[in-house]
Formats: sequence, C-alpha cells, structure tokens
Amino acid sequence: MGKPFLHAHHRFKDGKDHCYWSIAEKVRNRRGDWVQRPILYLGEINDSQKAAWIKTIEVFDTDRHAFSQLALFPAQREVPACVAAGVQVRLSEFRLQRPRQWGACWVGCRLWQQLNLDSFWSERLAASREGTDWKGLLQVLTLYRLLDPGSEWRLHRQWWASTALDELLGLHLPVLDKDSLYRTLDKLLAHRPALFQHLRARWQDLFGVKFDVLLYDLTSTYFESDPPFPQDDKRRFGYSRDKRSDCVQVVIALVVTPEGYPLAYEVLAGNTSDKTTLRAFLEKIEQLYGKAQRVWVMDRGSPTEAALEAMRASEPSIQYLVGTPKGRLSKLEKELLERPWQSARPQVRVKLLPQDQELYVFIESRDRLHKERAIRLRKLRELIKRLKGLQQRKHKLTRDELLLAIGQAKEQAGRVFGLVEVAWPADPQTDARTFTFKLRRTAYRIWRRREGRYLLRTNLTQTDPKLLWEYYLQLVEVEGAFKLLKDDLALRPIFHQKESRVEAHIFVAFLAYCLSVTLRGQLRKLAGGLTTRAVLEKFASIQMVDAHFPTNDGRELVFRRYTQPEKDQKILLAQLGWELPEQPPPRITSQGALEEPAP
Repeated sequence: MGKPFLHAHHRFKDGKDHCYWSIAEKVRNRRGDWVQRPILYLGEINDSQKAAWIKTIEVFDTDRHAFSQLALFPAQREVPACVAAGVQVRLSEFRLQRPRQWGACWVGCRLWQQLNLDSFWSERLAASREGTDWKGLLQVLTLYRLLDPGSEWRLHRQWWASTALDELLGLHLPVLDKDSLYRTLDKLLAHRPALFQHLRARWQDLFGVKFDVLLYDLTSTYFESDPPFPQDDKRRFGYSRDKRSDCVQVVIALVVTPEGYPLAYEVLAGNTSDKTTLRAFLEKIEQLYGKAQRVWVMDRGSPTEAALEAMRASEPSIQYLVGTPKGRLSKLEKELLERPWQSARPQVRVKLLPQDQELYVFIESRDRLHKERAIRLRKLRELIKRLKGLQQRKHKLTRDELLLAIGQAKEQAGRVFGLVEVAWPADPQTDARTFTFKLRRTAYRIWRRREGRYLLRTNLTQTDPKLLWEYYLQLVEVEGAFKLLKDDLALRPIFHQKESRVEAHIFVAFLAYCLSVTLRGQLRKLAGGLTTRAVLEKFASIQMVDAHFPTNDGRELVFRRYTQPEKDQKILLAQLGWELPEQPPPRITSQGALEEPAP
C-alpha cells in the first residue's frame, strides 16, 4: 500500500465547477500496474469565490455543542465577504488517525435489527439510574462473540478500542467498564423463554420456516476451573465430547429446525445422561409452542424405551425418527435379510420391517459405503504396516516398549484395531519382536457387511421411506450448530466462576449463533456456498478512519469516515439488498480531545 494522498475531482454541471475531495492511495492491480484507489470520500469543498456556487455542510461544533452549517474553503481561497460561516481548511496538512474495524460491526448491527432484538431488549433491559445502557452492552457482548470471540477482559482492554461500535451504537465511551459487562450477564437468564418465542416468530416472518420437523441433540462444554462447587451446581465431571475428561463440564441440549434455526436450548448438569433429557425437553417445547404434529429426529443415544413408549402413548401421539444401537441391528439382522430391497433414490435403497406400532428402516447408501470402506481400509493398512515395522526392527524390543508402541497404534487406529488380534510373547524377558498378529476374519466380514448401512426406527409407519431417510440426514444441522458454537463462536472453554454467569455466557453465544444463521439464511438464497464467516471477513476490510484537517483559525476539522467498499463488497450489498448508511457529519473542534455529539 502506498502513502495516502489528497485527490481533487472537478465536475462541471449547470455552469458550475464542483470540486470533490477524497483521500486515495496507489496500489498495484492484477497486471502489476499502479492504479489509484480511493480510501475516504470527503465530499465537496468550495474551490470558487462565487457566492451562488458556495456549498455548505452540516458540522458539529464542539465549542457550542450544536450542529451548524459551515462553508469550507481551501486555505489558499479567501472566504467571500457575503459568507458569514466560512472556514479555511489546510488540506495538505491532513492526518489519518484511529483506523478501526467498521464493516463487520455494521453487518452484525444490521442482523441484530433484522431480528428485532433492539425492540425486544428495550422492553426488558432499561438503562440504570446512573445511565448504564444494558441493552447496548448486551449487543456489544453478542457482536464480540460473533466477530472475534474472547474473554470479557479482552473486550474491555483491547477489542472495544479496535472497533467503530461506539459510533454505530451511540456508546461514546473511551473504555468499556468490565464490571458493567459482567453485570449485564446477570440480567439475561430471566428473559430466555420470551426470547425463544420472539425468535420463533422472526424465523417464520423472515424465512417462512415451518416447525413440523425438529432436530434434537446434546453436546458438552468444559471449564478451566477446579471443584469443589456448591451441592446443586451444574458443573460436574461426565462424559466429555471434547475429550477433556479432566475438566468439569455442563451439557447443552438444543432443538433446531432442519434449516438450522434454533428454537430452544437447555443447560444441564455435566454428568447428565443423554437418555434422561428428552422427556423434559418435550414438555418445554409444548409449554412454549403448544401441542402440534411434530416429527422429532434424534440420534440413537437420546431416547430411552420408556421415552419412546410415552411419545407413542401421548394424545396426540408424538412422532419420532431415531437411530438405533448396533445391538438392535444384530437382533433384527435375520429378519431383515428376508426382506426385499426398495429403491429410495439413486444410490440409496431401504428395507422396511414393521413391528408392533413401529417401523424399522434399514438403509444402505452407496456413497456412504464407499466412504466408510475407504476410511476403514486406509486405517487398517496403516495399522498392519506399523505392526510389521515393529516386527522388523533392527534392535531388540522389550515387552514394555512393545506395549507402548501397540498402545500408540491402537489410539491412531481407533475402532479398526478391533479387527486385528495380537499374540504377545509368552516370556516377558524375550525379544518382543517375536509377537504375532492376524486379522479377525469374522469381525472383518461383519464390519464389511454393515458398512454404509444403518437402522432407523419410527412411528411414522405410513411415511415414504425416502422422506424418512431425508429427515435423518438433516440431523447434521444440529451437529453443524454445535460445531459453529464451539469453534467459530468459541463457546469453550468457559472461565466464569459463577454458575449464573456460565449460563449467561452460553446465552450470549446462543444469541450470536442466531445472528449467524440469520445471515446464512439470506445467503442460502443467493450463494449457497458462501459462509457467514466468509462474509464477515469480507466486510471486515471496511475500516473507519478519522481524517484531521487544521483550519486557519486554529481549530481542527475532523471527518470520521468509513473506507469505500470494494467491487466484490458492492456486489454482496446489492445481492443482499443492503445499503450502507450515510457517512457521519464532520466535527470541528479546538485542538485537543475530540468531543462527541449527544446521541
């Protein structure tokens, strides 16, 4: 990037010479040629002394704390006698200060408005008597989680000053008080049920979402803190999906639509069994949204037999589609072998097995079969190669060294290690290279027979098998939601010490996820391959900069401007139907600290 310089554009219109000024830089294009690229557009500054052509702009005067109309002239031009409010500006002495991120912050604020969260929280988070804007602080916390997630301490010390949110939200604060950020978290949880109902209405209004199919799943998130905790605290040791069994955790249950729009979530104790959560969540959804004909799609670990029985016995019956454990497939395999295959779609075929009030659907996907078989063969070849390498080592191998090497091989091979039987040397003192191994052929045949195949059960006995298979595939949306929460929005790890703030941290991450899927819903209609993160990173290159110009009367004129969007950003804006806001009016101040106008 070259050094910024001032550039004048002359345009003759209706017999008048209009002079527009901008700050530009020279950059190389794809062919390697130097071209001029505008950075900031300043607008028209009078370059003529004819009174009929004089242009005035609205400027905030910090000395009088009021807006006024000023006519701006270059320093080499005299102000006409007929112009009472005129200022001579030394254009060549400009300075650029405080570059900060604006574009992605503006996108986040727009998504916040599209969900009507401003009006929702205005009714529930009124400003304090000291003037603390709780609603504004919650928006800052949510956008921080969406754009560049981290701790509240980092937000307070670093991130706030690197953004233009003070201008976008009207929070003209040089530093955010970290204690106010923590107190904001304390005010959120009571409004969670109302937020769920509000979001359901917005999903329906914005995207026409239907709620006849719901996806349900659970995950866990861990803490970098040590027990003991109070007796009823939800932070507990349990099965960790993050492979951090050394840390306490909580379990998060989530319900989303097949498109990924969240309806509700619940924070449960870290040692909660997945099978014990479904019934309470069914009651919660009925309380929030009433009884209706819904299909619940779940993974095999979520429901118990008692829960499924209760779903079938309810009035009206609750419809479900759920995966089954491998043990059930073993029990039904003989009966399924006698059933004929039916084509559900190209590369997918099914077998149907009615039993009692349920229908078992045995599915074979050729694409999934090829994928699973390729993964299994690759891991098996790597395992055998590693075991042969241990047998062919040049130096003697002790039994302890063998055990350690076999353990490492088992960790890398995963479940494939069960296809190999290892015979250890009888004498612990002998050379451990004498160990032998062979393929478990029976286990290999069973594995091969079940690759690309899985068994579902449902009480939708009259539904097209093709539709059932498509329902189950949509369960990947819940997994995608958890991946987004954990990786992109940095839900884990959690450092809060109070249980209420732990849940509030998850609440803010849920709000950020809602903003993310709102943008994804709009992109799905325009460019299905474009992700929310890619759009935010694209707009993050739009910066806000303060351009300072000294005047001949000892003051400074400050243009606070966001940089001009690039061509691809303009295309995105046009496709989304968005328009960038007007540039904020300039400010004129005595040299020193720049005062802000009242919001």
